[in-house]
Amino acid sequence: MIALLPMKAHSARVSGKNFRPFAGKPLFRWILDTLVSLPEIEKVVINTDAREILAQNGLTDGGKILIRDRKPEICGDFVSMNLVLQDDIEAIESDAYLMTHTTNPLLGAPTIEGAISAFRDAQAAGAADSLFTVNKFQTRFYRADASPVNHDPKNLIRTQDLEPWFEENSNLYIFTRESFAKTQARIGERPLLFETPRAESADIDDQEGWDIAEIMALATLKKG
Repeated sequence: MIALLPMKAHSARVSGKNFRPFAGKPLFRWILDTLVSLPEIEKVVINTDAREILAQNGLTDGGKILIRDRKPEICGDFVSMNLVLQDDIEAIESDAYLMTHTTNPLLGAPTIEGAISAFRDAQAAGAADSLFTVNKFQTRFYRADASPVNHDPKNLIRTQDLEPWFEENSNLYIFTRESFAKTQARIGERPLLFETPRAESADIDDQEGWDIAEIMALATLKKG
């Protein structure tokens, strides 16, 4: 399986976040080190416009790492990630692809291995062509106008008895060349939802998210 780890130089909300020190090492190193440690991962492909910045942080091609220079036409903050993934898929053959982000530093190796195993089993059974990770919620949701979404305020049942809702958490995606070709997206026609542990599900998008994730990372290091 090939892991795709796209990485750009510019970050809109947290300047240079992919390369900033995070709990003792550059942010990108957290998920990269985890991916490289997994025997299921044959190669980690980094599609980037920041080869020089990576080199300054000690990362060059070699071993399991393949750095691909991002084409100018798919650079920028408003380019769909699916176009970046398509460029990698067209260049590199694999039976399946696993895609994640540098902004998911807390995602653990056992969780990733569990997702790969769940996908392989579902694929073999013909039950799924792709997988994406989710956060599960059983709580009361409202629309902006205060109208209830998934419950009746006049009939308060226990939250654990509410219908569960699932949020795509952007932590991890698994798909095949065939599933991507059908939807032109990392989520196929028959995706499997895979719940990740709450403590690992951070997706850093702003400074507050960074601060919370770093506190959790430092706490994990202290325990370990």
